[in-house]
Amino acid sequence: MQWIGSFFIYMVIWWVVLFAVLPFGVQRQENPERGHDPGAPAFPNLKRKLAITTLITFVIWGIGVFLILRYHLSLTMLEQPQ
Repeated sequence: MQWIGSFFIYMVIWWVVLFAVLPFGVQRQENPERGHDPGAPAFPNLKRKLAITTLITFVIWGIGVFLILRYHLSLTMLEQPQ
């Protein structure tokens, strides 16, 4: 696996995990100001969610890299008849 391909796989996994983590712990504003969306979170905790996303992604990506390097897995293996 080349490093550039590994980086792009990491980035795709990171975005998927981010969208899965974003809704956790969201509490709506009780009395939003005029012009504000009533569904907007009162305190989004973005730094914490970005850190959690990075850690989860690193674990998932690390497992994938381990499986690819240890067992020589690739997408071309799916094309071959058994």
